[in-house]
Amino acid sequence: MQNKLKVYRAMHDLTQETLAQKLGVTRQTIVSIENGKYDPSIGIAFKAANLFKVRIEDIFIYDGEPKGSSQTNNRV
Repeated sequence: MQNKLKVYRAMHDLTQETLAQKLGVTRQTIVSIENGKYDPSIGIAFKAANLFKVRIEDIFIYDGEPKGSSQTNNRV
């Protein structure tokens, strides 16, 4: 999943630590989300969207399979 979390964080002049506190996560979680290494839970996504007063889709862009999942084709 691609995201614009870093852009919105910068637009609101927030540090990673401050954003983490506001979202109830660790700074490392923010780093991982911004670097595309971690897809946030729906709860974190909603909190971020509410904080920045935008839609979830404005911050998070779905681009395929979630991190760590494997898709199987079970067609009959």
